[in-house]
Amino acid sequence: MKMFEEMKNSRRSFLTNAATMLAASELANFGLAYSSFTNNNKKEIMKSNDNESKPFGPIKQINAGLLNIGYAEFGSSNKPVVILLHGWPYDIHTYADVASLLESAGYRVIIPYLRGYGSTTFLSDKTLRNGQQSALALDIIDLMNALKIEKAIIGGCDWGARTANIIAALWSERCKGMLSVSGYLIGSREANKNPLPPAAELQWWYQYYFATERGRAGYEKYRYDFAKLIWQIASPKWNFDNATFDRSAVSFNNPDHVDIVIHNYRWRLGLADGESKYDDYEKRLAEAPIISVPTITLEGDANGAPHPDSSVYAKKFSGKYAHRIINGGVGHNLPQEAPKAFTDAIIEVDSYSN
Repeated sequence: MKMFEEMKNSRRSFLTNAATMLAASELANFGLAYSSFTNNNKKEIMKSNDNESKPFGPIKQINAGLLNIGYAEFGSSNKPVVILLHGWPYDIHTYADVASLLESAGYRVIIPYLRGYGSTTFLSDKTLRNGQQSALALDIIDLMNALKIEKAIIGGCDWGARTANIIAALWSERCKGMLSVSGYLIGSREANKNPLPPAAELQWWYQYYFATERGRAGYEKYRYDFAKLIWQIASPKWNFDNATFDRSAVSFNNPDHVDIVIHNYRWRLGLADGESKYDDYEKRLAEAPIISVPTITLEGDANGAPHPDSSVYAKKFSGKYAHRIINGGVGHNLPQEAPKAFTDAIIEVDSYSN
């Protein structure tokens, strides 16, 4: 009987170990297969170039501050200037349709790749790949200086909206008017120490993922799949096709992209240091400065990304101000999803300063 029990236990142990090994093997095979699929997909995206399915034609380059900035330009140099700023994980094609609409309306349109995107690169290998908010805003001031643009209407979405907010707040003399998707987005690391209700924290899951080395490695390896997931979550009713996504995904192949994205989100939570040369700007921004330039804020009725309610930020604008809800299932990437509404708002905010 004792021998029989030992044989039964041995057989049970063998079957358990075999099942565990089989499951591990299948999991490993799944991982390899998924990795192969992702890497192949990545290679296909990387094969694309700026002349394939892109409305902007040749991208211009200019040295500005710390960067050699790539930018698209529409319209003649003697027209009023509109600078349009994209966010993460998007690129200049957020404004693919807006650009031509604004050109037809009589504007000169400048759409730069932010640091870490597309053909924008650092001039020095020694420069910190810094994603803090004031650094991105200074990039645009440097671009305006390099292009000899004294004043412009600034429009933005996501990171681009925050950058537009900062320019309007700290360099109001350079900003004729502002259009900001999702309103007032200037951040404070001190304020970010305060926990949000669980449902709100859940919306920022990727921020906490990026706070880990696993998250950094995951974004490095799966940045295209990651970006597509964010597009889907942030704009749940936007039925973009693969060609539309791939056109923007090429810009994530920038050698500094992962460093900038990870630093941006870690810096917000106080998990990564910024640079002391930006300290004075950040102190002013931490006070949530009032924006005095003429402003319109827009919000899509189906924005799936974290965003404040307009009632929270309406009093942050002391100049002529209006808020618009854009209906029709419009999500987070509003300029690309509703280009005419965005264009009309640019023209309207321009009229505020006339």
